[in-house]
Amino acid sequence: MMERIFAIGDIHGCFDKLTSLMGIIDMDPTQDTLVFIGDYIDRGPQSKEVVDYLIDLAKQQSRVIFLKGNHEQMLELYLSGTEKLSFLANGGYATLRSYSKDHSSDEAGLIPNAHLDFFDNLRLCYETDKYIFVHAGLKSNIPLEEQDVWDMLWVRDEFIYSDFDFGKRVIFGHTPFRKPLILDNKIGIDTGAVYGNKLTCVELPAVKFYSV
Repeated sequence: MMERIFAIGDIHGCFDKLTSLMGIIDMDPTQDTLVFIGDYIDRGPQSKEVVDYLIDLAKQQSRVIFLKGNHEQMLELYLSGTEKLSFLANGGYATLRSYSKDHSSDEAGLIPNAHLDFFDNLRLCYETDKYIFVHAGLKSNIPLEEQDVWDMLWVRDEFIYSDFDFGKRVIFGHTPFRKPLILDNKIGIDTGAVYGNKLTCVELPAVKFYSV
């Protein structure tokens, strides 16, 4: 049987949509690979629950890949004290509220060590023989190993409107669309779950979509 890959778009604390989507995906955890494209936290109400779920999922099946999103980067900078305003201005308050439900403090010990380890071990990209998975996108004419971290986490129009052939189809999130963006060189799977739209998964190589 041909290996299938299932990639899930930006979750942003939408725990109920995540569990509903996982309930309809027709995948074999022993044969198929599951890729999460990043942005698990911020804006939505249940960031902690989302990360709890993903950590537990990784314990149950080994063929699961977690990519880093720009919101995880902003959390990282917030926790290090490097840059606090960007995180808070982009939905970070919702994340802090989610984590502070069981804490009397908004800072010290707010995020469990298991969650910090999860964030620390996120990948910037995942590559197979036919696909490149990345949170935001890539710059044209630059080898994958030389891509800038900022572009992989933040780039938008320059990548989206490029017809550059990256050698493999790029599967990305970050920029929300009303429905998946399907182009010859890329597929965008952020369908704005946190904005009242749907959370989407694409099954490859069939290019079959699941949405809730």
